[in-house]
Amino acid sequence: MKMRAAILREQGLPRPYADSMPLSVEEVALDGPIEGEVLVEIAAAGLCHSDLSTIEGIRPRPIPMIPGHEAAGIVREVGPGVTGLKPDDHVVMVFVMSCGTCADCAGGRPNLCGSSMAAKAKGELVAGGRRLHMAGDGILNHAAGISCFAEYAVVDQRSVVKVPKDVPLDDAAVFGCAVITGVGAVLNTAAVKEGQSVGVFGLGGVGLNAVMGAAIAGAQPLIAFDVHDDKLALARELGATHAINVTSPTAIEEVKDLTQGGLHHAFDMAGTVKALDMAYATLRAGGSLTSAGLAPADAEMCIKPYDMVSREIRVQGSYMGSCTPTLDVPKYLEYYRQGRLPVNRLHSGNLPLSDINAGFDRLAEVAVVRQLLKPAM
Repeated sequence: MKMRAAILREQGLPRPYADSMPLSVEEVALDGPIEGEVLVEIAAAGLCHSDLSTIEGIRPRPIPMIPGHEAAGIVREVGPGVTGLKPDDHVVMVFVMSCGTCADCAGGRPNLCGSSMAAKAKGELVAGGRRLHMAGDGILNHAAGISCFAEYAVVDQRSVVKVPKDVPLDDAAVFGCAVITGVGAVLNTAAVKEGQSVGVFGLGGVGLNAVMGAAIAGAQPLIAFDVHDDKLALARELGATHAINVTSPTAIEEVKDLTQGGLHHAFDMAGTVKALDMAYATLRAGGSLTSAGLAPADAEMCIKPYDMVSREIRVQGSYMGSCTPTLDVPKYLEYYRQGRLPVNRLHSGNLPLSDINAGFDRLAEVAVVRQLLKPAM
């Protein structure tokens, strides 16, 4: 079939992207699903900082490619051997598919499953090869096994989670990345307990979900950190008990006063060494630093081992919120239904494919939280 999609041909082009146009909207060919795959019509796709880092060249990927890894849509066709999915089902896409049989999956860590990593590194789907083609049958790579900056996507059945049809697809779209990454880091990776103090550094889509996750966990106090006062105000509305602008020269002292010595849990959602350093500095003895922000691959953080050991500090990463999507997505959707996870508050507007470069300009300027690409617009 033919469809429109946004193609990334060159990484590292200068901003503004509305001028350099790293993404070009073109007609491409998409093969139908083969064994174990499904064809999904994309209803909404989130513009995420992970996509931005790919455009910037911070995360090298095989190009040309169709980016995008966070989306919701409607199943239009299923390939042979697909179970549990049928046409017209609503689904959320997740950027790590799990095989269900390896040591990580069997050990309850499906987010770390490596079964599709080799295929992703080559820009292919796990079943082998590509379903995408440019005009003239040129090579066109998949991103994260999804490539949702397009009208349709063919993905492995294990890259989607079925969701109830009463959940608006615009809201469902962010559950596949922002929600499971932010909420999961708090509830799964760090396992925050009621009454523990929490600080969230960086209030993008993932960070604000971490704030909501910490509120669900009953964190007290729950402190939000950012450089933008409007995002700090939104964090207060979403459950933060306090908000601190990180440009304040007394920010760390304020945290120590509010928590009587420091945080039990600090979450880096900004993906910068500066945020990591500040988050670490706010911890109390026995505290933990959890990072879900993807810093550049060559970034380094300096930690004094004596301090870490003598104060028994834990430093850990969180990938995809340590989630099991088939279990956690339904759980988090229930929080959404209860009004405890109002992800609709994070929407920063919808945009058509033709506006995608300007959308990434707005994301790079930190002027938005979560924009939704609507390919049908």
